[in-house]
Amino acid sequence: MKIIAPVTDHAHFSFDECLLFLNRSDRECLHRVKDRAVYKLLAPEGSPVLVRIREDAAQQALVAEVLKGEVGTNGVAYIKGFLNKWLHLDGSMTAFYAFAAEDPLLGPLTREFNGLRLIGIPDLFEAITWTITGQQINLAFAYTLKQRLVQEFGYVLEEKGESYYLYPHPGVIAALQPADLLPMQFSRSKAEGIIRVARLMADGHISESGMQAMPYEEARDTLVAIKGIGNWSANYVLMKFAQHPQALPLEDAGLHNALRHRLQLPAKPTMEEVRSFTDHWQNHAAYATFYCWRSLYQG
Repeated sequence: MKIIAPVTDHAHFSFDECLLFLNRSDRECLHRVKDRAVYKLLAPEGSPVLVRIREDAAQQALVAEVLKGEVGTNGVAYIKGFLNKWLHLDGSMTAFYAFAAEDPLLGPLTREFNGLRLIGIPDLFEAITWTITGQQINLAFAYTLKQRLVQEFGYVLEEKGESYYLYPHPGVIAALQPADLLPMQFSRSKAEGIIRVARLMADGHISESGMQAMPYEEARDTLVAIKGIGNWSANYVLMKFAQHPQALPLEDAGLHNALRHRLQLPAKPTMEEVRSFTDHWQNHAAYATFYCWRSLYQG
């Protein structure tokens, strides 16, 4: 079976740019980029389905070919929706590109990385716990911790000598104790935070549909109210999961490094300087941040 997901504003879409970003870490275990395709394990109707995602430029679409598993009508809709949220296929880039063209920082970035879409995290539990995992450590070690968590507690499908994983379900992690994560080198505070979120989701206090339906400010306040979730984590989640265009993780070290490099600053910018550089981004903040991150990766 082949599932076609149309790309809105195809003139401003580059599958190659998206693949470069998806392939930026050799420790990524939730998808695999190979031969200009992405291999991804999903669970559209509660059962694992392995898909290969390729571009069909003639149809101005991505095509997800089911390699293993069964997909019904609801599953087809799920996979299309997943691709839309993962690669922002249904988004128009026109307004952002027009805004960036007038900006001395963003203009060169949009020309250099033309067609890059904001790569999201459609799984809310993964999005929140990934931010907890990444707090105050470098990206490489964050990927190592995620890999250990996924390989220990996620579902695995073996196919033709390759292992494909699903992110752990909140119910699985909710049953753990912090001591279960410490041998993986999670700090106690990270372990407690991940399990806390898992229990909130397993108990229904936080849900994907509820979070998606909230306006930006309410969603941000809901997340910040959770112990261990600050402004950076909340905005990262709202940028990557809920696709709020105004989400701006001001405290992000990668954003600061990109600003210093692209603006040729003599030192890391202060928070006051970061605000002055980004205040005018407004409803373009998420994409502006993402393009700044892309500038740090020389792929």
